[in-house]
Amino acid sequence: MEILSLLKAPKPTLSFEFFPPKDDAGADDLLKTVDDLGKLDPAFVSVTYGAGGTTRGRTRSLVQRIMKEASVPAVPHLTCIGHSEDEMSEILDHYSKDQVSTILALRGDPPRNEPNYDRSKDDFKFAADLVKFIKNHHHPIEIGVAGFPEGHPATQNRLKEMEYFKAKVDEGADYICTQLFFDNHDFLDYRDRCALEGIHLPIVAGIMPITTISGMKRMAELAEGSRFPATLLKALNTAGNDAKAIQQAGIQHAIHQCQELIDEGVSGLHLYTLNKSNATLTIANSLEF
Repeated sequence: MEILSLLKAPKPTLSFEFFPPKDDAGADDLLKTVDDLGKLDPAFVSVTYGAGGTTRGRTRSLVQRIMKEASVPAVPHLTCIGHSEDEMSEILDHYSKDQVSTILALRGDPPRNEPNYDRSKDDFKFAADLVKFIKNHHHPIEIGVAGFPEGHPATQNRLKEMEYFKAKVDEGADYICTQLFFDNHDFLDYRDRCALEGIHLPIVAGIMPITTISGMKRMAELAEGSRFPATLLKALNTAGNDAKAIQQAGIQHAIHQCQELIDEGVSGLHLYTLNKSNATLTIANSLEF
């Protein structure tokens, strides 16, 4: 149980997120990025899982390659939607065979090509159901779950949101990894609200640097409610149309976020890399742990 012990250590961990490339050539390129970031001695890296399990094979393949070729602990994401209990048991058996000791359990999204997907047929309705299933699996596996500092997009009632979240914890979650956020007040408030609910698990902060204006707009659409603080927007406006200045402004904001969180005693920092290393390396090398 290596990852959980690191998250409970006094020094904050550093970790990175990748998504499975579409082909072998892309995977080869990504492994070079993993090697670059591996020099930072990350506690782990995570690998996303496509909506409805669409990257099931590629997620596992990438996890296998990262662990074998980069010698870095890899945490696969795993989602509820579109899987039966038998399929889920098979997936868990495969990961146990691969010596994967930690999984990030998520509800996930329906396949994009099925807008009318019928969730009533799913064996797992909520992430809490998946957490329970994994916890009862015959191979011991650490379980991470997603946290939402800015609020869960599907639950506007913030009191109900924490009630639903605690259900995942009560079923056996071991740590929390948050969705991206840009204002540390949201994270610190979320951490305090978790404590008030009796949730005392390690909370890893999800940080994504903004490197382009188009990327920021895309995030605003996908994240459904991401809040961009005025200090960040002001820095981006000052950069104007200068692409390099925009990237620098976004990276500096992320550095400030990360350093402040370290000073506030965060359990870990999880950087969303978009499968690139430059911005992530700059941020990590600027921090004082």
